[in-house]
Amino acid sequence: MRTAYSVDTVRTAERALMERLPDGTLMQRAAAGLATACAQLLGRVYGARVVLLVGSGDNGGDALYAGARLAARGAGVTAVLLSPERVHPGGLAALRRAGGTTAAPEDAGPPLRRARLVVDGIVGIGGRGGLRPKAARLAELVAEGDAAVVAVDLPSGVEADTGEVRGPAIRADLTVTFGTHKPAHLIDPAREYAGSVRLVDIGLGPELPRTPVLESPQHAEIAALLPVPGAESDKYRRGVVGVAAGSARYPGAAVLAVAGALRGGAGAVRYVGAAGEAVLARFPETLVSDRGPAKAGRVQAWVVGPGAGEDASPVAEVLAAEVPVLLDADGLRLAERDAVRARTAPTLLTPHAGEAAALLGVSREEVEGARLTAVRELAARYRATVLLKGSTTLVAGEPGEPEAPVRVNATGTPWLATAGSGDVLSGLAGSLLAAGLSARDAGSTAAHLHGLAGRLAARGAPVGAHDVAEAIPRAWRSVGE
Repeated sequence: MRTAYSVDTVRTAERALMERLPDGTLMQRAAAGLATACAQLLGRVYGARVVLLVGSGDNGGDALYAGARLAARGAGVTAVLLSPERVHPGGLAALRRAGGTTAAPEDAGPPLRRARLVVDGIVGIGGRGGLRPKAARLAELVAEGDAAVVAVDLPSGVEADTGEVRGPAIRADLTVTFGTHKPAHLIDPAREYAGSVRLVDIGLGPELPRTPVLESPQHAEIAALLPVPGAESDKYRRGVVGVAAGSARYPGAAVLAVAGALRGGAGAVRYVGAAGEAVLARFPETLVSDRGPAKAGRVQAWVVGPGAGEDASPVAEVLAAEVPVLLDADGLRLAERDAVRARTAPTLLTPHAGEAAALLGVSREEVEGARLTAVRELAARYRATVLLKGSTTLVAGEPGEPEAPVRVNATGTPWLATAGSGDVLSGLAGSLLAAGLSARDAGSTAAHLHGLAGRLAARGAPVGAHDVAEAIPRAWRSVGE
C-alpha cells in the first residue's frame, strides 16, 4: 500500500525523529538520497553542468548539500540563490568547499541554458498559492530549456496537502521525496507536475501514525479483496446485481453497465429498463424485467442511473431498497439528497468532474483543480461513499469510519476517456457490492480493475468502452497473479 501524510503530520514526525539524532542528520540523509537520484539520472556526473534553484527553506539546504556531493564528483554546479540572506548557511558552505558557484536569479539564464540537470529546491512542502514572480520567471526559463528537472520533495508551486496548483509551478521529470509520500504526489493536477516519484527512506516510518490521509492500493491489496467463488457457491452466494439503466434514447448505457457487471464476477444480473431487448441480444444470460426495481426480484445490490434520461421513479425505488446502491450519471441528478442521506445500507456515488460540480454548485474547473476537497465535500454532503472519476480517481467516505483514508487509484489511463467507459465501471463496482464488498472497497477495487483493463485493452491504441469491459477478466487475472 502506498500511503501519503499531511504536512503537519510529517513535520511532527520529523521533529520527533530529530530529537534523537545528531544535528543535521536528517538533512544529510535526504541530501544523500537526492544526490544519488541525480547521479543516476545524469549517468556520467563528471563534467556535467548542474543548476540548483535554491530557496530559503530546508529544501534549499537539501539541494545545496546534494549539489556539494555532485560537485565533489566533478560536476559543474551553480546555485541560483533566490534569497541569499536566508539561504541555508551549512549547505552553501559545503557547496563552495566542493567547488560550486553561486548566481543571482537575474543572471540564471546562461547557466540554465547550458545545464544538463536542474534541481528545484525553491519551495518546500509548506508552499501555498503558486510561485512568487522571481521564482515564476525561473520556472519559465527551466521550461524553455532541455535539462532534466529533479524536484526536492515536491515541485515548487504545488500544494502538498491538496494536490492543487494555483499559479506558476515547476514541472519536474523526477521528484525525490523523503520519509513518506505527500498527497500532491498522488493527486492531479500536482501529480502531473511531479513526474516520476522516488521515495527516500530517512527513518521517518516509526514516527508516522498508523492511519495516513491517503492510500493507494497496489495489486497485492486489490487481490486480497477480489471475491473468489467457493465449492458451495451458487449465483446468489456470488451476488446478484440489479441494473436499472438505459432508455429508449440511450440503450447502449444499459448494455455497457450489464457488461461491466457480468465481467465483474456477478452470479447473475437482473436488468430493469427500456433497453431489455438490446441487453438480451448481447447478453442472453441477463434476467430482464419490465416491472420496475421494486418487483424485479432478489438482488444483493443495485446500479441505477446510466442513460436513465428523465424518469426519476426507478431511482427513488432503488434508494428505498435495503441493499447497497450505486448511483451514476442521470441517477446522480435525479436522486434526492435527503433520500441518499437517510439510507442505512451502503451507497456509492460515481460522478465525473462535471457531475460533481453540478452536485456541489461549483464549476468543473474548481473540481478538477481541487479533487481532494471536492470528493471529501461530496461524501460529507451525501453521507455516502464517493468515487470521483477523472485523471486521478479518488474514493472517499465510509459511513462509520469518518477518519478512513481517501483512496487513490494508480492504474488509470487517458484511453479510458471514451463514451460508455463510466457505465462499464458502474456495472463492475455494482457486481463487487453484490459480492459483499464495502462501498469503499468496491469502489477502489473497481477503479483499479477498470484502469488496468483500459491499459490492457488499449496498449497505446484507441479503444471503446466495450473493449474495456471485455478486458476486465484479464485485469482480474493480472491482479491475482
